[in-house]
Amino acid sequence: MAANLKEVRERIRSVQNTQQITRAMKMVSAAKLRKAQEAIQKMRPYANKLNAMLRNILSNLEGDAVTTFGQERPVEKACIVVVTSNRGLCGAFNTNVNKAAAATIETKFAEVYEKGNLSMLFIGKKGYDYFRKRYSNIHFITDYVSLFDDLSFDNVSKVSQYLMNAFESETFDAVHVAFGQFKNAATQLPIAEQFLPVVKLEKEEEGQNIRADYIFEPGKEGLLEYLVPSILQTQFQSYLLDTHASEHGARMTAMDKATDNAQELLKDLRLSYNKARQEAITQEIMEIVGGAAALEG
Repeated sequence: MAANLKEVRERIRSVQNTQQITRAMKMVSAAKLRKAQEAIQKMRPYANKLNAMLRNILSNLEGDAVTTFGQERPVEKACIVVVTSNRGLCGAFNTNVNKAAAATIETKFAEVYEKGNLSMLFIGKKGYDYFRKRYSNIHFITDYVSLFDDLSFDNVSKVSQYLMNAFESETFDAVHVAFGQFKNAATQLPIAEQFLPVVKLEKEEEGQNIRADYIFEPGKEGLLEYLVPSILQTQFQSYLLDTHASEHGARMTAMDKATDNAQELLKDLRLSYNKARQEAITQEIMEIVGGAAALEG
C-alpha cells in the first residue's frame, strides 16, 4: 500500500511539473500571437488588394510580352512550397498543412510526381520531416528551412525571387504554396494556393468585378517590370505571416487544452491518493485492533 501511495505521489508531482510547462508555453505563445496577429491583419488587406489588382492587370494583357508571370504553359515541372513551423506542440496545425500539400501532389501534380519532376521547397522543419519519410521521388529544396528566424521583407523576398526566376527560366511551370491561413486563435485553415502563374480573373469574376482599364505612367513595360514582382513578393510574405500567426494561435490553444487536461488528471490522481491513504489508515487500525484483541486473549 505504501508503494502504491508513493507511486501516486510521484505521478501527481510529474503532472504538476508538466502543467507548469504547458501554462508557461501558453503565456509565451499568447504574447507572440499578439504581435504575429497584428502583423498579418495589417498585411492581409494590402496583399489581397494588390493581388486582385495584379490578376486584373494580367487578365487585360493577354498576349503581351510583359505577362511572363501570368503565362500558362503545360506543366512538366512543378514546385510546391510547404510553409510549416519549426517546432511542434501546436496540435494538428502542421499535419493539416502537410496534408493539404500532399493532396495537391495527388490531385494536381500526380503525373509530374510519377515522372520525377516535382520539387518541394520547405520553410519550417516540420514540413521537411513529414515528406522526407513518405516520399522519395521528389527533389527536396531545404535552403530556406530556417526562414522563420527572420521574417523581414528583404529576407523573405529571397525565396519569392528564387521562385520567380525559376518560373521565368522554365525550371518550374507551376508553383503552389501550402500554408496555414490565420482566422483566429482557435481556427487555422490549411490552404494550398497557386502562386505562379498568377491566376487570372474567371468569366464569373469578370461579371462581378469589371476589369479595370489601367492607365500606366510613365510607361507600361517599365512600370510592370517593377510592379509585378513587388506584388508577388508581398503576396508571398503574407503566406509566411499567416502561417506564423497560425502557429502561435494553434500552440496557445493546444497548451491551454493541455493545461486543462492536466488539471482534470490531477483531480483524479488526488482522489485516488486520498482513497489509497484512507485504505492504508483503515488497514493499520484493523491491524492494531486485531493485535490488541490477540493480547487480551
